[in-house]
Amino acid sequence: MTNEERKDAAHKDYELGMKYKDIADKYDVSINTVKSWKQRNEWERGPNKKVVHPKSKKGAHKVEKVAPKIIEEISANDELNNQRKLFCLYYVQRFNATWAYMQAYGVDYRTANVNGPRLLGNASVREQIDKLRNEIANGLFVTADDIAKEYAKQAFADIGDYVEFGGQESAILDEDERELLDDNGNLIKSHRSYVMFKDKAKVDTSLIKTVKMGKDGPVIELYDKQKALDFLVNYVGEKQTLKGQLMQAQIDRLKIQNGDNDPDEDDDDGFLEAIDKSAKDVWSDE
Repeated sequence: MTNEERKDAAHKDYELGMKYKDIADKYDVSINTVKSWKQRNEWERGPNKKVVHPKSKKGAHKVEKVAPKIIEEISANDELNNQRKLFCLYYVQRFNATWAYMQAYGVDYRTANVNGPRLLGNASVREQIDKLRNEIANGLFVTADDIAKEYAKQAFADIGDYVEFGGQESAILDEDERELLDDNGNLIKSHRSYVMFKDKAKVDTSLIKTVKMGKDGPVIELYDKQKALDFLVNYVGEKQTLKGQLMQAQIDRLKIQNGDNDPDEDDDDGFLEAIDKSAKDVWSDE
C-alpha cells in the first residue's frame, strides 16, 4: 500500500469515528502523523458519526461556551478520558482545581479538595491545560504588558475625572424671599457643599467598578488603586531586576573583551563610553 493509499484509507476510518490511536496502530504510523494528515487535508467526521466530546455528569453544571478550536483540541486528546477532559475545561475557567474536580466528577468539596490538586499534578492533564491556556491567550491576543497597562490606568485614575464637587455660598432669604442682613447690613450667607457626576460620555467608564444608589444618594467606586499599585510594583520590580542583570552581564563582557579577566575590579580602562552605550541598549524599551 502506497503512502497515498494509506492516507485515503485512514481518512475513511477517521470519518467512521475511529480514534487517532487506533488509526495509527492500524497503518503503522505515529499519532502525530495521523493528526498531521487530518489537519493538512481538513478531514471531517460524517455528520451522523460519533465524535468523542466531554459529557457532564448528572447534577454538574454545564461547561460555559468554549471556542470550537479548543473543543477540537481537547477532543483529539486520546490520552485523557472524558472526565479528565472535562476537568481541564473547567479548570481554565477559574483556575481552581477543587472547583473543577467537583464539576467534572460530581463529588463533594472534601473529596474534590484532595483529588483536584492531585489530578492537576498529572503530567498529561497538565500538558492539556497548558495547551488550552495557550489557545485562550492566542485568541485574546493579551500580553503581560497589556495587563500592566490596564493596572496602570487603574492605579493613576483620579476621582476628579468623574465627579465635580465643592462648596458655594448663597444668601439666606426670609419668608418673603428677601435677603437677610446682619446688624452691620451685610448679607447673611449659608455654605453648601455639592457633588455632581460628570456625563458618562466624557469619562473613561472602564475604570469605574460600580455605580449605585446608596442610602445618602448615588455612589461611584473606582477599582482598588492600592491593589493596582502593588501589581505594578511587583511587575516593574521584576523587569528592573532582569534589566539590571542584563546590564551587569554586558559590563562584565566588555571588561573581559578589554582584557580585564576580573570583572569585579573597578579600574577605569577607558571603556566607559562602551559601557554607557551598552546600558542604553538594555534600557532602550523604556
